[in-house]
Amino acid sequence: MTEERKTVIVTGASRGIGHHTARLFLQRGWRIITCSREDAPPECGRDTNWTHHIPTDLGDADSLENFIKEANAALGDDPLHGLINNAGMSPKTPYKERLGCLNGDLEAWRGVFELNFFAPLKLSRGFAAALHRGEGAIVNITSIAGHFIHPFAGSAYSISKTALSGLTREMANEFASLNVRVNAVAPGEIETDMVQPEYEVLIPRIPLDRMGSPADVAGTIFYLCSDDSRYVTGTEIWVTGGQHMF
Repeated sequence: MTEERKTVIVTGASRGIGHHTARLFLQRGWRIITCSREDAPPECGRDTNWTHHIPTDLGDADSLENFIKEANAALGDDPLHGLINNAGMSPKTPYKERLGCLNGDLEAWRGVFELNFFAPLKLSRGFAAALHRGEGAIVNITSIAGHFIHPFAGSAYSISKTALSGLTREMANEFASLNVRVNAVAPGEIETDMVQPEYEVLIPRIPLDRMGSPADVAGTIFYLCSDDSRYVTGTEIWVTGGQHMF
């Protein structure tokens, strides 16, 4: 690594929003360190700026700690300029029902919170020193479902994202002493593997009359890590095509 290029860590980078975000940072000349449960796509590994990919289960405490240790070793004394807490899950019951308040194993709820809420907190703590060196930015990926009742997202997922929104605010206050900014991006209906055919019925609720793309979210994430947002912290940006207004 060199001081000439900025460095970002992106979680959940093998597909969807995480993958598009990683690719955008690569295109902008950043070095990236990534993790996901799967290996990185081969074509991405050939990019010399893709510094390190570490297969990791962020819902497992030991795997998460290993990722922090290995990524910090890769950084050495170099600064970290961005941490994108993107990895998350929205599981269903064995009967394909939403994981709601009246159904589903509470251990499954704990699993959702471990990945969607506690992992971003643990990672932010684990990379705080490197982010301080880079006067960097943390971006948490929340959701429109964290603010409104969603017809398809489960309660466990939605509430975990509500909690992540609150965590973003508290982290922005505390991390400011390290000259680290903390913001969130709240996507609406984005065309990823999580979106099923039934989501089409939601399009009439979207003023822009279409679902968003992972690239729409990635561009907003990049803005929050760039110098263009150097006085922005404690903010949650909606990337919903206007759906959040209703």
